Amino acid sequence: MVLGQQGIFMKFVDEVKITVASGRGGPGAVTFRREAFAPRGGPDGGDGGDGGNLIFKTSRHINSLVDFKTFKKYSAENGHAGMAVNCAGPDGQNLVLVVPEGTILRNAETNEVIHDLTGVDELTLLKGGRGGKGNWFFKTSVNQAPEYAQPGEDSETLELILELKLIADVGIIGFPNAGKSTLISRISAAKPKIADYPFTTLTPNLGVVKVGDYSSFVVADIPGLIKGAHQGVGLGIQFLKHIERTSLFVHLVDVSGMSGRDPIQDYEDINFEIEQYDQMSKDKDGFFPLSSRPQILVLNKIDLLSKDQIDKLKQTFKKKFNVDAYAISGVTGKNTAEVLKVIADKVLKSKGVLQEDLV
Repeated sequence: MVLGQQGIFMKFVDEVKITVASGRGGPGAVTFRREAFAPRGGPDGGDGGDGGNLIFKTSRHINSLVDFKTFKKYSAENGHAGMAVNCAGPDGQNLVLVVPEGTILRNAETNEVIHDLTGVDELTLLKGGRGGKGNWFFKTSVNQAPEYAQPGEDSETLELILELKLIADVGIIGFPNAGKSTLISRISAAKPKIADYPFTTLTPNLGVVKVGDYSSFVVADIPGLIKGAHQGVGLGIQFLKHIERTSLFVHLVDVSGMSGRDPIQDYEDINFEIEQYDQMSKDKDGFFPLSSRPQILVLNKIDLLSKDQIDKLKQTFKKKFNVDAYAISGVTGKNTAEVLKVIADKVLKSKGVLQEDLV
């Protein structure tokens, strides 16, 4: 049995609590041969079948745990009882739970990581109990007609937290309406919802960026990050865990002035929220601070500014933060190809891709 394969239309769910169990072993049988002139012949009770295993399988074709949101208990089939004439009971059917690649299994009681399923195709988490021996097994020279058999072994049960962290090479961060969704749709085949108001994007978007004939990398657009997010303002910082696996951030800043915000302050606020997330997450197993990841600063919506205004902003960022800024228009596509080359160069070099593959 395989559970967890979603349809095309689905809600985004990145954390659920479930209970899983393997199957119990089937009991051995207590039976005796029935033959003419031997109404109670020798023992022939067969062994019980083994219980089914509880297995996790990962898929790149799903990116949500929504299938596990409603139903909370999952059990593999129990082994069947042994039968007469030394017939073993059938084994219980394994239960396979299909989850997105990048899912982490945590012990719900201790919160410890049991397994990180990144790069894992299949994992047998709980083994089914062994079937009990039938009474044939216990026949001896002293006891020719044993009237007992083994019960099957108990199943294993575990309460789990499934936590999804999307697998992306690049995380696009920035205030709502900074143009993150527009940029990801410009550089990849992803088609996120785009509109001119905050929080249009309510879930992370993933896009695959092809570079040359043989290379590619994955970009994630992280929604809802605003000032005070670490205190629960807006959508909070719940989606920042989806960029914990990224090696590079593209920090997108809206410089158009249309939203009434200060680009310099926006840049500082987003980095402050990332630092706060680091503080809140520092005790998690294997956590690597987000604030230590390299960032590429990209000034967006320059089609609404003059060249002098753009140059002045670049100089201000350089002087105040000692960072070089790239200027683009996600809407018109101006300079996006140049920025994409910079991103691709950093990402693919970190993967060990040769320079000629970047062309």
